[in-house]
Amino acid sequence: MTTQFAPQKFKPYTRQSIRQARQWQWLPPDQQEAVQVVSHVMPFRTNEYVLENLIDWRNVPDDPIYRLVFPHRDMLPVDEYRQLRDLVMVKQDDAAIAALVHKIRMRMNPHPAGQMTHNVPRVNDHVLKGLQHKYKETVLFFPSAGQTCHAYCTFCFRWPQFVGMEDMKFDARETTELVSYLKSHEEVTDVLITGGDPMIMNTRSLAEFIEPLLAPEMAHIQNIRIGTKSVAYWPQRFVTDKDADDLLRLFEKVVASGKNLAIMGHYNHAVELRQDIAQAAVKRIVGTGATLRMQGPLIRHINEDPHSWAELWRTGVRLGAIPYYMFVERDTGPSEYFQLPLARAHEIFQQAYQMVSGLARTVRGPSMSAFPGKVAIDGVVTINGEKLFALQFLQARNPDWVRKPFFAKYDPEATWLDHLKPAFGKEKFFFEEGDDAQPVPQARKVIPITRARDGASSNAA
Repeated sequence: MTTQFAPQKFKPYTRQSIRQARQWQWLPPDQQEAVQVVSHVMPFRTNEYVLENLIDWRNVPDDPIYRLVFPHRDMLPVDEYRQLRDLVMVKQDDAAIAALVHKIRMRMNPHPAGQMTHNVPRVNDHVLKGLQHKYKETVLFFPSAGQTCHAYCTFCFRWPQFVGMEDMKFDARETTELVSYLKSHEEVTDVLITGGDPMIMNTRSLAEFIEPLLAPEMAHIQNIRIGTKSVAYWPQRFVTDKDADDLLRLFEKVVASGKNLAIMGHYNHAVELRQDIAQAAVKRIVGTGATLRMQGPLIRHINEDPHSWAELWRTGVRLGAIPYYMFVERDTGPSEYFQLPLARAHEIFQQAYQMVSGLARTVRGPSMSAFPGKVAIDGVVTINGEKLFALQFLQARNPDWVRKPFFAKYDPEATWLDHLKPAFGKEKFFFEEGDDAQPVPQARKVIPITRARDGASSNAA
């Protein structure tokens, strides 16, 4: 543990406790009301570090981090907000609130891009609830103890994980099913441990999920990734937490085993990396031999300024991190509030890209994580007098689609792949035609699934 920073106790705030934060009194009544009403639909959780260090309260409600973590009334249509406000603030009818909230959530496309229908693997007709396998090389693993975060982003596409929608959660209480599945799928080279945020777990619990992946029979697993927002919302996890040094030793153990450990750091704004402790966290992570890759979505109200992106990437590179992805905000949750036209997204990316040196141009985007795969907007071009979007797959359900360029009619209002129409008079995009439109089926392998004995647990709280 570094002695440069004083240890700080993690203190979260939710709808039930936010009134205890001194900053709550700084909000006008209409904003306090919006938090109390909208947080019945969308998850709300922040912490003292975010409140004290990342939000400029002189600029509220327009401060980007405030909009990132606090719910706003414009996240719901006017009629829905009025109905919900009446139930929450006046009638206080819990049953009616629950019914309306469920109705609103279900219209918000809670699991986009085939997460529930096409990404969940099966073994012997048994659903492996805590796994996703969309791309051939990569399996996502959702440890149950990592299904929360140090603070919630209002745009988060995994919001169903946090709001009690149990039939839509991905969570695994142990690694036995993951290990068994990986043993029979040697084409998998990467395991992404995600959530929620795995870094909410203590080091001992995290090690119980990671160490089985270091066994000799897991030699085909070359890369272990950990998706986390803690680098921005709670960098103390890597610097001053009581087991921060143990965490770094775990990182070193993974690297010493011959595997690459990639910390997939979620950053949304340059202010998140301006803090001294956030920069110290980056240096400590990369000092273990792990890599830190920076990614985040482009979001209206939050990070439309290309200068912020350029500052974020430049600072990251200086500290040893790798700019990785600028995503397009997914079509889920309050997407109408956050989404930007694809044309505007490309413009912002291009402007930011022009401001950085080649070392930061490892970043890719703007990229849509759509049903068929990750689709990047490469540019706006004119061919035979027709204005078009130039697109390509960076990753795809069918590997043959990767790096295959294609074109769509230019639409200044389109915000997602589904809104685009093929160029050159075609009725369908190539990936919508014939047998290629279907994802590559997984082999129906019969493999044993070893379960923990009754009373035993492979996951410490």
